[in-house]
Amino acid sequence: MSDFRAYCQPATREPVEIILSPDESHHLVTVNRAHVGQTVVAFDGRGSEWIGTLARADKRAAVLKVRFLQKAKPLPHEITLGQALPKGQSMDSIVRKATELGAAWIVPLESERTQVHLDGDRQDRKIEKWQTAALEAAKQCGNPWLPEIAPIQRAGAFIESARGYDLKLIASLHPGARSLRQVLTDFRTTQQRAPRKVLWLIGPEGDFTPAEMSVSQSCGFEPITLGPLVLRCETAAVYALSVLSYELQSG
Repeated sequence: MSDFRAYCQPATREPVEIILSPDESHHLVTVNRAHVGQTVVAFDGRGSEWIGTLARADKRAAVLKVRFLQKAKPLPHEITLGQALPKGQSMDSIVRKATELGAAWIVPLESERTQVHLDGDRQDRKIEKWQTAALEAAKQCGNPWLPEIAPIQRAGAFIESARGYDLKLIASLHPGARSLRQVLTDFRTTQQRAPRKVLWLIGPEGDFTPAEMSVSQSCGFEPITLGPLVLRCETAAVYALSVLSYELQSG
């Protein structure tokens, strides 16, 4: 994989050259110090990658000469992370790690115990910041697919409206939660295949409330234990996505 990656959305699928945006040009030329003649992979976040050569190292409008297009295969499974908003800057880290682990969707949630509440312009600025964090992570890890980041939603309403998933999981500290492997084994036994679309909810500091857990179970969510220790929000999200991705790919 090339050391240099840049995000772009060309007007045509088979461009001869690509002119990068001012932000991408600055990052490529000034921050990464790419030089004329070096290979740059431009990607659109939807699986298309244009392998090119830096033809003009302009920090405001860098130009790539395209050599060829390659299309990355999507993962055989689609994971949506529903993350209750944590305090501080933890959501930035969660978005980065979720991108590295191949999450297709990230849905920020306001739950009953969420202590962060964002409205109007503050919400728009946060979502823009998370999109930037996802883009930075995709460049670093070589992921040609950018996750979609949904608007902030109320956890209860999202739980009740969640449709179209093969499997709906919710991390739980409450008694009766099962292991992920048990739930996946049951699914494969009954459906004779692995789940393709999975939704996993991760709670805030203090976990989801008993009422939220009750609603989730009535809506078909499986409570999943993440082990005997109480994990921080960002640790729980990374752990949950890691073990789920591993189990789906190995299965």
